[in-house]
Amino acid sequence: ESVPDGEDKEGKPKFKSVKVDRIINNPSPLWAKSPKDLKDEDYLKFYKELYPFSEDPLFWIHLNVDYPFNLTGILYFPKVKNDFELQKNKIQLYSRQVFITDEVKDVVPDFLMLLHGVLDSPDIPLNVSRSYLQSDSSVKKISQHITKKVADKLSEMFKADRKEFEKKWDDINIFVKYGMISDEKFYEKAKDFALLKNVDGSYFTFNEYKDKVKDNQTDKDKQVVYLYSSDAGKQDTYIQMAKDKYYDVLLMDGVLDSHFISNLEQKFENTQLKRVDSDTIDKLIAKDEKIDSVLSKEEEEQIKEIFEKAINNKAMTLAVESMSPAELPVTVTMSEWMRRMKDMAKTGGGGMPFMGSMPDSYNVAVNANHNVIQKVLKAETEDQKVKLAKQAYDLALLSQNMLTGADLTRFIKRSVELVS
Repeated sequence: ESVPDGEDKEGKPKFKSVKVDRIINNPSPLWAKSPKDLKDEDYLKFYKELYPFSEDPLFWIHLNVDYPFNLTGILYFPKVKNDFELQKNKIQLYSRQVFITDEVKDVVPDFLMLLHGVLDSPDIPLNVSRSYLQSDSSVKKISQHITKKVADKLSEMFKADRKEFEKKWDDINIFVKYGMISDEKFYEKAKDFALLKNVDGSYFTFNEYKDKVKDNQTDKDKQVVYLYSSDAGKQDTYIQMAKDKYYDVLLMDGVLDSHFISNLEQKFENTQLKRVDSDTIDKLIAKDEKIDSVLSKEEEEQIKEIFEKAINNKAMTLAVESMSPAELPVTVTMSEWMRRMKDMAKTGGGGMPFMGSMPDSYNVAVNANHNVIQKVLKAETEDQKVKLAKQAYDLALLSQNMLTGADLTRFIKRSVELVS
């Protein structure tokens, strides 16, 4: 078994392999017993025998089937503390209490390979091969049955105690989301108990959340827009701008969420998901309202030239826009499509792996109606105009955590000069 072993030079968790004896000599193992004869302590004790270095599991499912195939077993949902603990091959496969393998792919659905536990089926021969597992009809039925039992257990937990289910959601959502992405039948069952969490820590079912936001967050094209944050701390400026308009913002910061978001858009009718910092707030949820610019066309051209000189970066596409005076003077964003493709390329399975190596490109929106822009225009010299524009631009970069190194040092020095 792989167990934690401190950290490496980069501060990332290390793991080492330790030998753990297989429980094969017990004439009456726990999984062969009737669930009604067992207590929670029995399941927890057995888990510690299997995985002595792991924390207690969140909950478990006891399988006991004798038709149309024979299957017994116990599957535990482990508490996953970080992405480094997402290890597969932790389920042991037995045939009549004789250990066969811990490589249970094709017996267990891929999204449940992260579970721990034991499966025992006399229908699987002792000298099982990978090709056998892939082709045998009984194995396929076992896999489908496990999926159904997991979905039924989660649904039962949700209905029995919603508050307790919400407490577990942050730990189990990776299993549920993986299943909903990869298994259509599981999605159909899970859509009634899967939860969405917002940045304020409240949980909603899919239907509850749509009812919550549809009136205020429907755009001019009749699309309901779900705003989300992938990092509430780093994107707080944009979250607050959304809240100023009484919009709600979901928290989507999990390792699978870039894929899950795309999956939800395919399932939900007339619904789009947009990261809260992927555009100005008035463009994220575009209404029919029109905001006039206080600048003349000549002044807008002048501001554009000043900011182009201040920014001097071909990766930035600049536009002067008519926005609310309450919004930021300058906003730097990466389009939802570009950012999502890059996120999916990082985690794999995005269909566009080349996006991960594409250079970043950003949109810079200068708010024509902000008083800072008026100050830039009224500055006495060209140098002062460029310096103020650069300051406003750097503040936008700072809000996106994009100001580092020498640029950050120059920004601090310039800030001191401006307030002196």
